[in-house]
Amino acid sequence: MFKILIAEDDKNAARLMQIVLIKAGYSVLIARNGAHALEMLDSEHVDLILLDIMMPEMDGFDFTETVRSNGIDTPILIISAKQLPEDKCKGFLVGADDYMVKPVNEQELLLRIKALLRRSNAISEQKLTIGQVTLDYSALTVTRGSEKQTLPKKEFYLLFKLLSCPDKIFTRLQLMDEIWGMNSNSVDTTINVHINRLRKRFGEYPEFKIVAIKGIGYKAVISDEKAS
Repeated sequence: MFKILIAEDDKNAARLMQIVLIKAGYSVLIARNGAHALEMLDSEHVDLILLDIMMPEMDGFDFTETVRSNGIDTPILIISAKQLPEDKCKGFLVGADDYMVKPVNEQELLLRIKALLRRSNAISEQKLTIGQVTLDYSALTVTRGSEKQTLPKKEFYLLFKLLSCPDKIFTRLQLMDEIWGMNSNSVDTTINVHINRLRKRFGEYPEFKIVAIKGIGYKAVISDEKAS
């Protein structure tokens, strides 16, 4: 049974989400703020975090930044009344995996939770499958039917990162930090070069494409078409 941590200072909102999640078959923990949620992560295994932003002691942004800086990659879904584009962008920039604006639709919430848990499991298993394409993290290979390609490390890590979170926009700085490291002397044009190489390699694959977001970065888009 998947265990979900709700970090929410509004008791009624937390209780309502708890009821919905338990009814859907999840185990649920509740933290009253970000600091309390950090304490719970020290003693509990958690598969996913539902996170409010405006909380006392430690808000959702600070919590997410702290968690990610400590190497914790548990999926985080922000659920907040803050709905401005800059709020959503900040949420993603500090490391959130998804963002919903209150009030949330219960069915949509459950669908997003399932999607995040699927992605998390794929990464933990070191393999990612999209249609007929399989990425093997340990072997650095991309396989489609009888075709298998072994990619250079950085190229593979970049592709795996984008495909693990389809439709999520990653800034060039994010990708540089995560794949090349904070101390890298590489410049962001390195990202462009690697993206272009990936597009040349997989431009004919119908399962996915890599899209440039002008002035921001890149995202992977998964095709709805059935590849033959």
